Amino acid sequence: MFALALAAEQTVEATPEAVFALFGAGAGAGWVFDATCDRVATGSVVTMRAPFGGAGGDVEILGRITRIRFPQEIVVAHDLPWRGRLRVVFDAAPGGGTRVRLIADLDADGLEWLMRRRGWPVPEEPPPDAHPVGLLTSKSGSGSVFASATENVARLAVEEINADGGIHGRPIRLVVGDDATDVEVGAGEARRLVRAGCRAILATTTSATFARVQREIASTGVLLVHTLMNEGGRGGDLLFQLGERPQDQLRAAIGPLMRESGGRRAFLVGNDYCWPQIVHACARREIARRSGHVVGEGLAPLGSRDFEPMIERILASRADLVVSAFVGADAVAFERQCHAMGLRDRARTLVLALDEPTRERIGDRAAAGLWAVSGYFAELPGEANATFLARYRAAYGRWAPPVSSISESTYEALHLYAAAARNARDDEPRSVSRGLRGRHGFPRGTVTLSGPETFRQDLYLARATAEGFEIVSTSCQCDVTY
Repeated sequence: MFALALAAEQTVEATPEAVFALFGAGAGAGWVFDATCDRVATGSVVTMRAPFGGAGGDVEILGRITRIRFPQEIVVAHDLPWRGRLRVVFDAAPGGGTRVRLIADLDADGLEWLMRRRGWPVPEEPPPDAHPVGLLTSKSGSGSVFASATENVARLAVEEINADGGIHGRPIRLVVGDDATDVEVGAGEARRLVRAGCRAILATTTSATFARVQREIASTGVLLVHTLMNEGGRGGDLLFQLGERPQDQLRAAIGPLMRESGGRRAFLVGNDYCWPQIVHACARREIARRSGHVVGEGLAPLGSRDFEPMIERILASRADLVVSAFVGADAVAFERQCHAMGLRDRARTLVLALDEPTRERIGDRAAAGLWAVSGYFAELPGEANATFLARYRAAYGRWAPPVSSISESTYEALHLYAAAARNARDDEPRSVSRGLRGRHGFPRGTVTLSGPETFRQDLYLARATAEGFEIVSTSCQCDVTY
């Protein structure tokens, strides 16, 4: 292990006390490294943009405040895009004003990520004594919000598998790729994981990246598993899709929300790629089945941040139900603006990709009253989930991002893969894929796979609160196949 330090600085024409007091307030582009947080307090989540990316642009860092010394220093622990610590130091500038320094720790993983971000080659030889498995996730870009705990949970699963003997006596080696929430970057990272000797790639990415990666590695003979919620329809010998499906999420949620709100007028919003488009198609059918009607729709590209015109359309439509298929940072920006513009008081909002990290970034006040439907919430009762969460906190500490359905699904996928590989007659991906079936117990409960995209799991409808989620109802297990 080794550590380096990266540093950047700005000068602000104000006293250290004034600059410190406005940290995270969103006072304007470039203000104290674009830091945003609802309040400067120990435990608060914070997002910052640091000029460490070279020609690749600024690096967005997602973390949590762990120490405050007014008005000299704020310390942030972060897990993305690498795991480390960042210090924001405020002191008087020689010519007046305040010098703000950003000092970031950089370990070996962080150095490799930064080198790839800047386009520099990083040699990676397949290890002869290990079983490489790829994890393609979103360590940067819009999806970094929902993927924030994924790598941590994946490494926890690998540690458990290796402690149990690995696969045929060889330890799993996790090789991580960052798609930057961009389909072409994801394709390039998938090729790198294949070159690194990975027999399987677990994709915790948007469906847009997954579809592009599927085409990119179709001829390589590598097993590709989509772990998180998706629209289905892509299963095959070397292609498995886990996670929630929109039709089942909507079936579990639309009826209760209509009864709770007493309304029938729905507005559909989301990002403009395949999964939100299928969400909208399923929502139109389910809303019509419940004698409601859709009064408007809106889609926005991934990476959008200004939603005021869309929210004005929703308000003008007099919708009393909003179904959102925004993801990650886009969902955060949309819901914060909805709260600021008063939409939360006018309509119930169901966010299909609302998970624990996304709720945190939306903020306690802005997220309160949002609805979510998933196969897992950290609040689920039971010994299996309690033990899982205790192991996670013991391994990564109190400041690590919370576990969610999206990250927990990667934990499941790794254990499913290891069990299938141990039972297979050889290490060939097709032999392993035939074993990815059966009934399994996980922190979310029992999951049964009977085909590449056919499985059973419970779904939970929950309401966001200032502390997390309150589970409102549970749907019975149902067959899911597309």
